[in-house]
Amino acid sequence: MERVDAIVVGGGPAGLITAVTAKRTYPDKKVVLVRSVEKGVVPCGIPYVFRRMESVEKDILPDKSLEANNIPIVINTVTEIDRHNKKIVFQDGTKMGYERLVLAIGSKPVTPPIPGLELDNVFFVKKDLNYLKKMREAVYNSKKVVIIGGGFIGVEFADELSGIEGLEVSIVELMPHCLMAAFDDEFVIPVEEELKRLGVKLYTGVKVERLEGDGKVERVVLSSGEILDADMVIVAIGAKPNTDLAVQAGLALGRGGGIWVDEYLRTSDPSIFAVGDCAEKRDFFTRKHTPVMLASTAVAEARIAGANLWGLKLIRENRGTIATFSTKAGNIALGAAGLTERVAKREGFEIITSIAEAPNRHPGCLPGAVKTKVKLVFSKHSGVILGGQVMGGESAGEIVNIIALAVQMGLTATQIDTLQVATHPLLTAAPTVYQFVTAAGKALPGICGI
Repeated sequence: MERVDAIVVGGGPAGLITAVTAKRTYPDKKVVLVRSVEKGVVPCGIPYVFRRMESVEKDILPDKSLEANNIPIVINTVTEIDRHNKKIVFQDGTKMGYERLVLAIGSKPVTPPIPGLELDNVFFVKKDLNYLKKMREAVYNSKKVVIIGGGFIGVEFADELSGIEGLEVSIVELMPHCLMAAFDDEFVIPVEEELKRLGVKLYTGVKVERLEGDGKVERVVLSSGEILDADMVIVAIGAKPNTDLAVQAGLALGRGGGIWVDEYLRTSDPSIFAVGDCAEKRDFFTRKHTPVMLASTAVAEARIAGANLWGLKLIRENRGTIATFSTKAGNIALGAAGLTERVAKREGFEIITSIAEAPNRHPGCLPGAVKTKVKLVFSKHSGVILGGQVMGGESAGEIVNIIALAVQMGLTATQIDTLQVATHPLLTAAPTVYQFVTAAGKALPGICGI
């Protein structure tokens, strides 16, 4: 039986970055990455393999960084962890020993209790190349597609599929609005209008009662009594941590069902770490379980775990999940980080909110100018930023990262109000109305009487 210094199980972004970080931090250690498939897919790119990408094969994780760091890849499936003897058992019966083990085994789609999910042409969002090929083929052989779930993945699927000529796309969402878990109403309503402009039919505030069909899905029956014709159904209502290996090994789980980890991503076994979707997530502010599963969060965790496999060489602790999102529907780009106004109030925070809107060019008559709106949420008494949202042109995807940094660093409205920013007529709003700074300034009068 071969023994190595560290085994990383999982070939997604979390596994890849953990392995690379570990090897760079501990160059004398032998680090091996194990994954069950020959080619892994980039999870964030899955919605775009139907139209924007030429083929599903384009959406794969690069192995060049593993090769450049002399990290071997083992294609096999781990079926058992023997913690006592520090070894893993593969599906073919072979074994490999470890000093440190990292579980980056991801998540699996949530399967709702809806009758008819077993019918043909009902698909889930899976990180499987061959499965995605079949899914893509089914899309181009369909005339009516119903998407169950109006979160990020559901909206992105709808945006992508709406551009396919002759295809009718519908979203069914249980909540009153799409994207409602991540954004406040003044952001989600314009997105819904944009989806309608693209031809997407929205059914919100209703649930799917059942799917019907003779062997193959033909109809989607809603709680409102409406019946939607469907040649294909995509179930995109979220995912849950993949913890089967951890449970088998007797590792502790968190209250949210993920693998319990401490601030350095160590599990209840000091030799085993867990990163990415399979690991328990706690909110940055409330410390409560949060079901946020993002590649960006997974990569941040991977860098912490990889750098600290053999002692805390670097003080990089996981202070919780900020929940930084970005997405795009039609011509509208959106981003959110931290707490929304709705969530902050629900959690009992006393808050001040402010909104600033300006073109992303100056002057606003320049070609390509798009109105960009920023909303910030502050603690009323301390002035510390709790979260923010942005909507507008594609620059929203980077503005939200500034907001995320401000949240992570605990900046106050005063500090943001005096932030020195780079601006340019063709790239940003004018320095006099830079949305992030302006919104902070607008909040100051309501913070402790400032």
